[in-house]
Order: sequence, then C-alpha cells, then structure tokens
Amino acid sequence: MIIGGEGGGTLTGGLGRQVRALALSLFVRQRLTGFLAKERASDLDRLTDLIEASRLMPSVDRTYPLAHVAEAMRHLAAGNAHGKIAITI
Repeated sequence: MIIGGEGGGTLTGGLGRQVRALALSLFVRQRLTGFLAKERASDLDRLTDLIEASRLMPSVDRTYPLAHVAEAMRHLAAGNAHGKIAITI
C-alpha cells in the first residue's frame, strides 16, 4: 500500500507515486495500491477529547530541538526509536 503524497505536480497533482505504483502493479506480482483518507473535523474533535482526558497517549520516543534534527534523523535511521520522534520549535 502506498500511503502519503508529495508536492503537487502539474500533471498528477501530487499523486505521482500512487500513479506510478498502479502502473507498476501491472508488471509485478505484488499488488500495489493507494489509500486516500478522509479527514473529518468530528474525528479530530474526538481525538482531541481523548487526548485531553488522558485516554489516548501518543507514543513519543524522544523530543529534539530544531537545532538537533540531524541527530534525531540518525536515531530514527538506526532503528532505535520506540515511538515517534518529535522536533520542538
């Protein structure tokens, strides 16, 4: 499954990877497909309520200041992160 987009293109409008994956899936054994999620304000409101009630806790491995992004990326690339890496600004 291909998840995530990229910057908008003139022809594909930011869906270039998804279009290439669909075309490639015609020639390989794996089925490559995309997924477009719908973001609804009501869902985000519900998530906010759960977080504020401490019923949903994000898994953050470490936080790094903006000046240490390179160190954060090395930590992530080494496979040592047990959760998300947060960059503080």
